[in-house]
Amino acid sequence: MKILVTVKRVVDYNVKIRVKTDGSGVELTNVKMSMNPFDEISVEEALRLKEAGKASEVVVVSIGPAKAEETLRTALAMGADRAILVETDDVIEPLAVAKIVKGVVEAEQPGLVIVGKQAIDDDSNQTGQMLSALLGWAQGTFASKVEIGDGKAQVTREVDGGLQTIEIKLPAVVTTDLRLNEPRYASLPNIMKAKKKPLDKKTPADFGVDTTPRLKVLKTEEPGGRKAGIKVKSVAELVDKLKNEAGLL
Repeated sequence: MKILVTVKRVVDYNVKIRVKTDGSGVELTNVKMSMNPFDEISVEEALRLKEAGKASEVVVVSIGPAKAEETLRTALAMGADRAILVETDDVIEPLAVAKIVKGVVEAEQPGLVIVGKQAIDDDSNQTGQMLSALLGWAQGTFASKVEIGDGKAQVTREVDGGLQTIEIKLPAVVTTDLRLNEPRYASLPNIMKAKKKPLDKKTPADFGVDTTPRLKVLKTEEPGGRKAGIKVKSVAELVDKLKNEAGLL
């Protein structure tokens, strides 16, 4: 079975985000970029399934500018077999991403697609579900555990009430949650080898996808500063402040 994994180039999670002075978005100039953390988890899970003999090949795909090649090479250094870059400088919304990935799926014919549940830049949490709908495949979202066997997958999902385990037929789309695994670090020899591996490059037009934005960002602003907390000496004092000062009770 072949596994297809989507990866996205985002601002590194250790970087403090700065909003542009005109409020049109966040500042990306001279900012450290890296692989979306949820996508690192997706790559790791695909590699573990391959190492367990459940998959024969891991293919990673990214949609974005030419610099997204760095993100793909990180995935190759982790252990992925092949990489596909759908190159575009446009801002790609979740629906367009899902349509492009659908085209890649139809070309690659994987038995499983693993997608990070969301990207830390836009937090849309839509691509996996949209891709499942476009393909007509089963989906398992927010996975904290994945087991493959006999043409089916058991996916343990994190829901408000706790953990829910579902069984879905393959091929399927799975979106990963934080507690699924701990991604490995790419070794220096593998990083050097990944630099020499060829990348298959495409464009959205190759899949007949119009990337014209459907949404317009009206304003971006930093969250307001938090007020300092206070200590209370008793439960009674806490209840009094919640009721009379905060108006929450």
